Amino acid sequence: MATATTITAGAPPRPAAPSETMNPRTVFAFLAMVFGMFMAILDIQVVSASLSEIQAGLSAGPDEIAWVQTSYLVAEVVMIPLSGFLGRLLSTRVLFTISAAGFTLASMLAATATNMNQMIIYRAFQGFIGGGMIPSVFAAAFTVFPPSKRPIVSPMIGLVATLAPTIGPTIGGYLSHAFSWHWLFLINVIPGIGVTIAAWTLIDFDEGDPSLLKRFDWAGLIGMATFLGSMEYVLEEGPQYDWLQDQSVFIFFIAMVVGGLVFFFRAFTAKQPIVDLSAFKDINFTFGSVFSFVMGIGLYGLTYLFPLYLGRVRGYDSLMIGEAVFVSGAAMFVTAPISGMLSRKVDPRVMLLVGFLGFAVGTWMMTGITPDWDYDQIFWPQVFRGVSLMLCMVTINNVALGTLPPERLKNASGLFNLTRNLGGAVGLALINTVLIHRSDMHYERLSEHVNWSNSEALRQLKMMGQNLAAHGLDSTTGAIAQMAGKIRLQAQVLSFLDVFYLLTVLFASLAVFAVLMRKPPASAGGAGGH
Repeated sequence: MATATTITAGAPPRPAAPSETMNPRTVFAFLAMVFGMFMAILDIQVVSASLSEIQAGLSAGPDEIAWVQTSYLVAEVVMIPLSGFLGRLLSTRVLFTISAAGFTLASMLAATATNMNQMIIYRAFQGFIGGGMIPSVFAAAFTVFPPSKRPIVSPMIGLVATLAPTIGPTIGGYLSHAFSWHWLFLINVIPGIGVTIAAWTLIDFDEGDPSLLKRFDWAGLIGMATFLGSMEYVLEEGPQYDWLQDQSVFIFFIAMVVGGLVFFFRAFTAKQPIVDLSAFKDINFTFGSVFSFVMGIGLYGLTYLFPLYLGRVRGYDSLMIGEAVFVSGAAMFVTAPISGMLSRKVDPRVMLLVGFLGFAVGTWMMTGITPDWDYDQIFWPQVFRGVSLMLCMVTINNVALGTLPPERLKNASGLFNLTRNLGGAVGLALINTVLIHRSDMHYERLSEHVNWSNSEALRQLKMMGQNLAAHGLDSTTGAIAQMAGKIRLQAQVLSFLDVFYLLTVLFASLAVFAVLMRKPPASAGGAGGH
């Protein structure tokens, strides 16, 4: 493994004593942090199945409502890498308490929004401040617990990081259906207050270093915020507006390039960079980050695809979508302790091989999709996804963070979590691009076969016309409109099939790559130490 240089930092977190006995205060503090991270990650997807209800409640347009999610993601992706510096500056206790309190306040404000402008501002605040909780948990897991506890702790944070966005549509669909969309945010208030109090009273892992503020890299911060925020906007908005053909997407692309140049220049030249990239000198961390990037595609991409198919093709409402996609969450919950035990005994390459092959099998099963597929047909693909996520996530966490020294974990944890979010953003952009362009292509090709020389098309048009005439409607115009709708629906299904083919190739390729990589040292698995 390559040796990494030591970064200039504040007082490092106190490494956990090698004792097998854990301080109960530390355990409860960590559990509070895990719950806070669960809330922050859950809110990425909790609104996904209920956007129509929010749109109606705020009288928003179809182009505006997507910003309920986009504003959260843009702000969060900026905070995640910044949290490493803030953790060293303020301490884990102060950063996590501020993040939990701010997230709770932002949730209350989002529930009171009366128009889209307010909602976008409150969601951006919620995403930014909540993003400080996520990397703190990963860093704490590998610094305050002895290595022997890693088979328990790593599956726990892996489960939360993958389960929260997966069951987000389920919880969101239930809340908006049973109560109102306001409860998507109000549900955070009481738990958020509890997490805030617990964080302030229980966390004592480390001390902050206020002297770091004197060397704060403001240029690097501005560059990073511009780079990551613009990238998220381009990836979110590009697919539906034909990428650089749209003026706003083009402007943000230019901002992304300029911000990226500034950010990377400062990262390599500043005495105290806002984000220290030296963790990538560790070969295990680099491999883990690459795998984490791809896992973001599997996590967020499939969490997006299943509800999209059920809503767009099958016509499910938010509650029905939530109930249908709960299968993956249940599979993760069952697999989490098993993956923890396996991480102590099985070669990490084998776990990654099985996990990526499981992903490939699940997506391959979805390549038989038709407009009639329902809960029963997507059950096993979701099971494969849930099991595979846990096998891969636990292994990737251990490989990426398990061998880094404690003083570098805060910074590295932010980078590691950023790769997963960026993987999700890139994956969603590619998925949407394929869905849009392939749907149009399939529609054109299918339309070519529906002509006056096609006896089957004429037969169906005649049946549709007779049904409409029986209800006193314009049979000819109505039948042609219905036929066009059927062709459009079939084209959409074929575009979903194309996406699942591409994902199958991606995950199968990664399975091969997992076998070809060198065996990580024992310390990268569940049984080793730092």
